[in-house]
Amino acid sequence: MDKIFKALSDPTRRRILQLLRERDMTAGELADRFTLGKSTLSAHFQVLRDAELVTSTKSGTSITYRLNLSVLEEALLGFADLFGLAHGRGGAAPTGQGGEASHG
Repeated sequence: MDKIFKALSDPTRRRILQLLRERDMTAGELADRFTLGKSTLSAHFQVLRDAELVTSTKSGTSITYRLNLSVLEEALLGFADLFGLAHGRGGAAPTGQGGEASHG
């Protein structure tokens, strides 16, 4: 879990995860979204891979990154369990808490 929270501690890495939530992207597509150098971005990708938050596939000279959402979900649920905040793994909030406003 430490690797996951280390990865999430940096705003650039959080932004990469947000972008990958929309769709899989190549390293070049991700680099186009940042003003950082390639070596700096490469280091960010490595931290995300080490935490297993992203997976990468190499095809020729291109590397495509994919969000590994299940690892993030498990880490957040584990963190919530640690503090007694989890209400089960079904994903639904208890009645009357955190739900949408009534439409009616």
